[in-house]
Amino acid sequence: MLLISWNVNGLRAIRQKGFADILKKTNADVFCLQETKVSETNIDQDLKEISGYRGYFSCSQKGGYSGVAFYAKKKLLGVEQNIGLKEIDNEGRIIIADLAPKVKLLNIYFPNGKASTERLDYKMKFYKIILEYMNKLVRSATEVILCGDINTAHKEIDLARSKENQKISGFLPQERAWIDKLISEGYIDTFRYFDRRPDQYTWWDYKTGARSRNVGWRIDYFFISKNLLKKLRKSYILSDIMGSDHCPIAMELEI
Repeated sequence: MLLISWNVNGLRAIRQKGFADILKKTNADVFCLQETKVSETNIDQDLKEISGYRGYFSCSQKGGYSGVAFYAKKKLLGVEQNIGLKEIDNEGRIIIADLAPKVKLLNIYFPNGKASTERLDYKMKFYKIILEYMNKLVRSATEVILCGDINTAHKEIDLARSKENQKISGFLPQERAWIDKLISEGYIDTFRYFDRRPDQYTWWDYKTGARSRNVGWRIDYFFISKNLLKKLRKSYILSDIMGSDHCPIAMELEI
């Protein structure tokens, strides 16, 4: 099973940049999107199904903001649009699919903490709640996949200018410590499981033209619970696909 995750920075925008062709070319079984910026009342009909893929959406109560989605070749066994906590569900950041019995895919657009102290606090609370939710699933013998824009670079190798960003949200010690905790509790950063090279990024600042110089951050991830490790085959970055300030990431599993 090929899974792809991409922060598209606007679903309508990426549609105009050839998203249907990208779907067809990649041939993903499930394509996970973040930052769709659509609402439940204004999803265009031609976005509900694209090139033989069925769309599933979780939208923010605030228009033009946040939002996550799945595009799946086959009907998903089950889809949940939240985890039952209004304080984090109302921003449309979470959508969960049952890929198989006892296999759950969590597609999440994690908050950005740069705007204010309050938003950083919200981000850290969001992190805590998601890890607790994942651990609860694993305790019930569920195999868990977490993908999406986590909005934090883990190690110095994961961003081009680590020294300059030590005090910037996205590379703060407490944000990075959450990823440490995630890994210490048995979740695997699948890209780093295969690839230890530097200069491998998934986001570049539009305003500074950073992508052409590869001055980027790796803030998009596929994590899996350790009970899935035996089924992991590949995990990689699709840096040649353009259209957003992020590029897609991919993972292949035997499911």
